[in-house]
Amino acid sequence: MSYTVNCSILLTELPLLERPAAAKAAGFDQVEFWWPFAEAVPAQKDVDAFIAALKDAGVQLTGLNFLAGDMPAGDRGLVSWKGRCGEFKENVEVVAAIGEATGCKAFNALYGNRLEEFTPEAQDELAVKNLVAAAQGVARIGGTVLLEPVSGTPAYPLKTAADALAVVKKTQDAGVDNVKLLADFYHLAVNGDDVAAVIENHAKDFGHIQIADDPGRGAPGTGTLPLGEWITRSRELGYQGPIGLEYKAPAAEAFSWLIRQPA
Repeated sequence: MSYTVNCSILLTELPLLERPAAAKAAGFDQVEFWWPFAEAVPAQKDVDAFIAALKDAGVQLTGLNFLAGDMPAGDRGLVSWKGRCGEFKENVEVVAAIGEATGCKAFNALYGNRLEEFTPEAQDELAVKNLVAAAQGVARIGGTVLLEPVSGTPAYPLKTAADALAVVKKTQDAGVDNVKLLADFYHLAVNGDDVAAVIENHAKDFGHIQIADDPGRGAPGTGTLPLGEWITRSRELGYQGPIGLEYKAPAAEAFSWLIRQPA
């Protein structure tokens, strides 16, 4: 099984730049991150330090988020956020540059919350434009933009796979073919989606899979979701990418559920 450790939600006891090495020490060769900087266009020295931490640890970056705003404060992306379009497009250039330097090909663009001062229609129109710009920006490095349904944030409009796939269709109609669904089985399940049906109908077209158990968004086996069966079926139906480990657990026991292969 090919796993990639999300170092923005796991190993958080450590400073961010130490997490790739910790993931490697835990037996993983791949990592993914949310946007690891405070601003859309960080200082080059900070970008270089991030890239060096990955290289020095000997891990492959498999996924990176675009700037999503202030996540701890409740922001969930800039894609549909009117007034921050220029900031998002500047961020696309930085994301593509990091992808080029690291070999990362998958980039998660969180859609953004509904804003009271704008109509949903106006936000959705902007979102398609921004997603197309992002898709074009990473296309030169063979990149894919990921679109994710999210739970726990009522103002975030993409709740189900169908919600996200409808937006993907709009980007296709606008001329790009490298925007794909990020199937986070935890978020889909919490939002009441029929995850098994989503897998049956769309697994071959998933851009990425992430997992956590429910309740609690903990490690696999701490809840009731049939994550192993869902992953296996996704593989059978054509999904070939890594499985993102995006759950909450203390570092000391974060990976105790895994069956280790003999050295």
